[in-house]
Amino acid sequence: MSGAPHSKLVTMENVEFDPRLVQATSVKSADEGVPGRKAAQPKALKITAASSNPKMFTLPWHKPLSQWPDDLLANLPRGISRHVVRFVRVGNDVYAMKEITQSVAQREYELLRQLEKIDVPSVKPIAVVTGRHDRDGKPLEAMLVTEHLKFSLPYRALFARNLREDTADRLIDALAVLLVRLHLIGFYWGDVSLSNVLFLRDADCFAAVLVDAETGELYPQLTEGQREYDIDLARTNIIGELMDLSSGKLLPDDVDEVEVGNRLVDRYHSLWSALTDVESFSPDEMWKIEKRVNKLNELGFDVDELEMNTSEDGNRVRVRPRVVDAGYASRKLLRLTGLDVQENQARRLLNDLDAYRTSTWRQGEDLEIVATDWMREVFEPTVRMIPAEYRSQIEPAQFFHEVLTHRWYLAEKVGHDVPMAEAVNSYIDTVLPQYKLDAKVMDAINADADAGVVDDEASYGDDGYGSDYNPDYDPDAAVWAS
Repeated sequence: MSGAPHSKLVTMENVEFDPRLVQATSVKSADEGVPGRKAAQPKALKITAASSNPKMFTLPWHKPLSQWPDDLLANLPRGISRHVVRFVRVGNDVYAMKEITQSVAQREYELLRQLEKIDVPSVKPIAVVTGRHDRDGKPLEAMLVTEHLKFSLPYRALFARNLREDTADRLIDALAVLLVRLHLIGFYWGDVSLSNVLFLRDADCFAAVLVDAETGELYPQLTEGQREYDIDLARTNIIGELMDLSSGKLLPDDVDEVEVGNRLVDRYHSLWSALTDVESFSPDEMWKIEKRVNKLNELGFDVDELEMNTSEDGNRVRVRPRVVDAGYASRKLLRLTGLDVQENQARRLLNDLDAYRTSTWRQGEDLEIVATDWMREVFEPTVRMIPAEYRSQIEPAQFFHEVLTHRWYLAEKVGHDVPMAEAVNSYIDTVLPQYKLDAKVMDAINADADAGVVDDEASYGDDGYGSDYNPDYDPDAAVWAS
C-alpha cells in the first residue's frame, strides 16, 4: 500500500519514539534533570516563547492574572479549570493564559510542543512565563500561554445554546475519536473529561481538541491497561459532568447521563477495533482488503501500508493495516483548494465540488482545474456574505455547510431549487443569530469556570504535582507500586 514513507524511530532514554518528538523545544533547567532537586525559581522574569509577538513583553506580569485589567481581556466563554484562566488580547492575537506552578507549566508546554510536532488535535503552545514577582518582590505563579482556538467552545457553552437533542451523543463521538487518535500515537491522558477539551463544529458533527495535558505522558505504545484506565476515567468524569449540567437545567430531560457515558466506551472500542484488528482472508477474497481500506478512509483515517502474512498452507492471508493519521478528506480538499478545514466539513465541500463538476458537465476535466473554478464561483462568493459581527463566531466552511443544508430544506418546502443567494440571506436571518451567546449566559458560564479554581500552592507539592501524585503508579497494573 502506497503512502507516507516509514519513519525510522529515534531512541530517547532507551525508548523508541517518533523522531519528530525530539525536535520539541525544552524549557527545563539543568537542575530539573537531577532526581530530588527542585528547579530554582528564576530571580527575574523569563519568557520562553514559540511566538515572536513583541507585545508579550508589555503585559502586566507583575500582577496576579485575576487582577489583569479588563481592557486586555477578551470576553470569551471559559471551561471549568482548577487554575485561573483568562483570554488575553496580545496585539492582534488572543491567547489563553493559565496560572500554574512552574514545573507543571514547563512540563505541559513541552508536551503540547511534542503533540504539535506530530499533528495531534491540541491547542498550540505559545510560551511559558516564569520568574514572576509582584511590586513587593513576592513570587507569583508561572504562566502557561496557549493560542486561543478560534471558533471553539467548551462543552458548557454549547449546551447553553439551542442545540439538537443528540448534542451529548455527538460530543461523545468526537471525544471518542480524539481519544483513539491520542492512544494510537502513545499518549496516555490520565484525566479525560469534557472539561479538558474544546469542541469545533464539523458539519453535522463535532471535532474535539485537547486543551489540558497536565497529566499526560507520551509512550512508544500504550498497554491495554493504560488505555482501559483512560476509558474508565473518561466514562466516570463524563457522567459526573452531565449530571452537573442536568442539575443546572442545561441538559435535555430525556438524556440518560449513564447511557451517554457508556456510549463513549462502546464508540471507543468500535473505532479502535476498526483501526487495529487483524483480519484473515482466503486468497480469492482479496477484494475485502480494498473494502477494509475504504472503510478506514470513510472513518477519516489514512492507511500507510498493509502488513500481509500468508499461512503455511497458503489457504489464508492475514492483514494488519498501519493507520498513520486522521484527515483523509481534509488533506484531499487542502490539496485541491488550499482550504484547511475539519474532516466532515471537507467531505461536505468535496461533495458540493463533485455536484458542481457534474452540473457544469466537466467530468472529463482535471479535478484541480474544476476546484479552482468552484472556489471562485461558488465557495468564495458565499462565505463573503457572512456578516462582520459573526466572522469571529463561525468558520467559513461551517457557514457554507449550514447554508447548503438550509437551502435543501427551503427547496423541499417550496418544491423547487432555491438560488444560493436567497438561501444565504434566509439562513443569516433565521439561523445564524443562534450563534450569539446572551451576555447573562456568558457571565454565568465564566462564573462557573472560576468557581472551580483552587489554590495551586496548596494542591501541588514542591515537585509541582498533586498531593496524591505517585510517579510509580502503574495504570496497566492498576495498583500503587511499593
